[in-house]
Amino acid sequence: MEALGRKSDFDPKIDPIVRVQSHRLRVKLREYYEVEGKHDPILIQIPKGHYLPTFEVVSSTQTRTGSTASEIVASDPLADGEGGGQHQTTSLRSFERDRGAAKRWTRTQTILLAAMLAAFAVAGFWLGRLRSNSPSESAFPTVSASPSGVGKPRDSAELFWWKFLDNDISPVIGYPDAVFLLDDSNDLFRFRRGASDNRGAVVDPHLARQFASNSKLVGMAGPLYYENGYTGTGELESVAMLSGLLNRIGAKPIIKASRDITPDDLDRHNVILLGSPFQNIAVAQLLTVGDFYFRNPDERHEQWRAQIIDTHPAAGNKAVYTTERDVSTRMLTTDYSLITITTGVTQGRHIAFLGGLDTKGTQGATMFATSVSGIEQIEKALAAPASTNHENPTAFQALVRVKLAKGYQVLGAELVAVRPLVPANASQVKDNSAPSSH
Repeated sequence: MEALGRKSDFDPKIDPIVRVQSHRLRVKLREYYEVEGKHDPILIQIPKGHYLPTFEVVSSTQTRTGSTASEIVASDPLADGEGGGQHQTTSLRSFERDRGAAKRWTRTQTILLAAMLAAFAVAGFWLGRLRSNSPSESAFPTVSASPSGVGKPRDSAELFWWKFLDNDISPVIGYPDAVFLLDDSNDLFRFRRGASDNRGAVVDPHLARQFASNSKLVGMAGPLYYENGYTGTGELESVAMLSGLLNRIGAKPIIKASRDITPDDLDRHNVILLGSPFQNIAVAQLLTVGDFYFRNPDERHEQWRAQIIDTHPAAGNKAVYTTERDVSTRMLTTDYSLITITTGVTQGRHIAFLGGLDTKGTQGATMFATSVSGIEQIEKALAAPASTNHENPTAFQALVRVKLAKGYQVLGAELVAVRPLVPANASQVKDNSAPSSH
């Protein structure tokens, strides 16, 4: 630690010096290989999550491009960008066989790089020792990345999502960004449907009166502007829970607003969509038919009136589930949510839907789906592991009851019912675009 100016009580959880300096070294390596070292026979990289260098011997006929060097930074969690690059390296044995090619390096360059790499190797060693002795982190040891880039799971919840990823280290998490109309007093009016423009653009008065939730109030509001910069607190909590779990198994999720999810995202990645079809446009477009589905019987009155319908209720179960409220205070006490796992639009890809009638129902669904007990309950109800086959995770829907305190604190979530889901094609997608209030 003396090399980095730190004392013996150095705590890696508080002081990120090793990661920061490793990032800077990656940047310097990139800059070196883009200019002075463009034709060097050896490519040195420090892989994401590691502090020891790897070496690649570049043949004399191979031309190194800027994109190759940029992968050094792209895989770094402190660098900009959403996906980590992967670059295969030769073994040290291959390096020894071809070490004659390295003679083109100058003595000064070799000594300088060796000193820098040695310093970070020592720092990495001490950081590893400190982490291994840390009581708070010993229960959650760092997962070593597998050759595919995805870490190995340690419990049933991590195993479930590890198989859902199917070697996709950059799944997309889509949060809802419902459209509102904003007036000059900063009041919001729900814009249920209809063409919308970019955030801050002026709304045509005719469209506002036609498609806003309360046309009378909108007509008296004056100038209105499109606003889609809000999402629910339950979705925010859900992103945090999912990101934490996915990071533990070696994945680096891409976080996007639902309106920014592209066909390319659906083609290249597994996707996790948060929220109900009333708030998340991607859910409204992609959620497929099953025994359970969302419905809003009254588009003009959104105040926690949406429903989850069970088309084949078991004996003793209800056919319609709604947000429950205290009789006297009208405070929210219970919400319901759906967890849906199904095939994606491209073969080999999958989509997960975690959505409640209310934003806190979404939080409860995510809490349940990322917990060991929740996944084990689902697997028991399905009478088989929910992801037995690595290539084809079991498609299912799970109805979850979410208990609330003070209307917004999630106390817990419990399973109501689970049904296998036969993946639907595009013609079976249900129109779930009618809005509901969070």
